[in-house]
Amino acid sequence: MVRILNLNNPRLAQAFVDYMATQGFTLTIKLESQEVQLWLEDESRLEEAEKQVALFVRDPLHPRYQEASWKTGKAQPHLKMSHTPFLKSLRSRAGPLTIGMIVLCLAVFILQQMVGDELVMSWLAWPDSSRVFQVWRWFTPALMNFSFIALLINLAWWWYLASQIEMHLGSGKLFTVTLISALISGWGQSMVSGVWFGGLSGVVYALMGYAWLTGQLKPESRLYVPGGLLVISLIFMFIGYATGGADVANAAHAFGLGLGLVMAFVDTRTPRNKKSK
Repeated sequence: MVRILNLNNPRLAQAFVDYMATQGFTLTIKLESQEVQLWLEDESRLEEAEKQVALFVRDPLHPRYQEASWKTGKAQPHLKMSHTPFLKSLRSRAGPLTIGMIVLCLAVFILQQMVGDELVMSWLAWPDSSRVFQVWRWFTPALMNFSFIALLINLAWWWYLASQIEMHLGSGKLFTVTLISALISGWGQSMVSGVWFGGLSGVVYALMGYAWLTGQLKPESRLYVPGGLLVISLIFMFIGYATGGADVANAAHAFGLGLGLVMAFVDTRTPRNKKSK
């Protein structure tokens, strides 16, 4: 047997198994912690199965998968739909870097409430001409959020996107994309609004662009961002530009998204190593 897919959603896993059965494939489901692993019985059909996996990753909610479940009427008896506590689910689906950023942003936000935004910004804001050698300032604006709602939205998006990248591509890749996007999106925003800004949204837009395009160009990466969510985020960005809202980091969003798309394009052009027989 050979493993062909890992999923965090048992219902989607079951639907894909049922669909593959209609195509003559036999898959075995194994549970590993909070992850569902799908294993192909007949390794001689691996290439065919990988094509089906690529189609599934592109559109896991396509009706053909649910229709297959209705037709077969089967369910794996050991595939239980348990209710996992939120914090346990958060930890199981997120790597150390994903959780570490969440902790850092929460800590900085609490500090802002205790001593005030202005004092924290004097420590962490983008460098002006007299502070260019304070290297941390080129990255730390991403840690500051100026309202509880903004913090929740940014961290929710961060968890959804960063956890995928860290799980499937590794902590090193997530660290690289995060660091570069914090730098470039911050630089872009500083060109428009000066040094007094902050927020994780520029990094979030970079991760969104990276995860979406990587999933489109290289389905075997198992990164997936629904097109609808990307469209909604783009609409939000364009509304920010149209209304000229000073409180929205429009430039950071645009620079972050553009950078994420470029990095994804470059990474997916790298030749894939052939699998050993």
